[in-house]
Amino acid sequence: MLREQVTELQYCYVISERRACRVLRFCRGSFRYQSVADQQACLRMRVKEIAEVRVSYGYKRIHTLLLREGWRINHKRVYRIYRQEGLMLRRRGPKRHVTARRRAAQPAAAAPNESWSMDFMSDQQADGHRVRVLTLVDNFSRESLALEVGQRFRGEDVAAILERVCRWRGTPRSIHVDNGPEFTSKALDLWAFTNKVQLDFSRPGKPVDNTLIESFNGRFRQECLNQEWFASLEEARQKAEAWRSEYNEVRPHSSLGNLAPREYAAKCQAKPGPEGRKTNIAVGTETG
Repeated sequence: MLREQVTELQYCYVISERRACRVLRFCRGSFRYQSVADQQACLRMRVKEIAEVRVSYGYKRIHTLLLREGWRINHKRVYRIYRQEGLMLRRRGPKRHVTARRRAAQPAAAAPNESWSMDFMSDQQADGHRVRVLTLVDNFSRESLALEVGQRFRGEDVAAILERVCRWRGTPRSIHVDNGPEFTSKALDLWAFTNKVQLDFSRPGKPVDNTLIESFNGRFRQECLNQEWFASLEEARQKAEAWRSEYNEVRPHSSLGNLAPREYAAKCQAKPGPEGRKTNIAVGTETG
């Protein structure tokens, strides 16, 4: 701070460095000192990479991710780099003004449970009460793994649903989600870390980063939500589950060669590999 003031005095009053330091009672040796400390270029680059991908993360969560990667640093150093690089979160303002790094096209899933997609939808009952639906899809087979209907969800609820699905389906490698509060919660982050699942966040205001779940949501809204009238929350759950069963087992999917998702998954499981053997693709069977 004093260095800036010395420089400002020199510029405004056209005086020497010696006189400016004497006026502010600032040691000239301290003014001329140049730090020889390591600038932590690799750490600085990694902090910027995380902040660009997860634009809703502050320095505390970035620090947690760095610790998991093996960086032995304290939160003060991360905060200093965070400030110096101008990565401070914008607490207010339209999300459409938030920018993020241009993402490269994500590779398509090559097997079941390689990547899932998850999102929320909204509707209302006949009495006007709000209804929310958590949608979960396997990106390879396009199977609908869950359609959970409720009035409100927390991060703990999402983690519990994923835990239940993983018991019969298996654990995915990654899950594509947006930056909603339920998906950026500490509860879901802890579940993902415990189960070694990577959460792949979309850029705010960029649904094209998660096109598979957006396509599924469009079909679900067109074929179920817009067609049905829900007198109660329980009725909404029953009709959503009935549509999910039909979607998985009956409805032909154009991107799967007009096969139903379950049929396509079974076909891939029995398909011979490069050496004439059946590929071992574990596809779970839902039991509850």
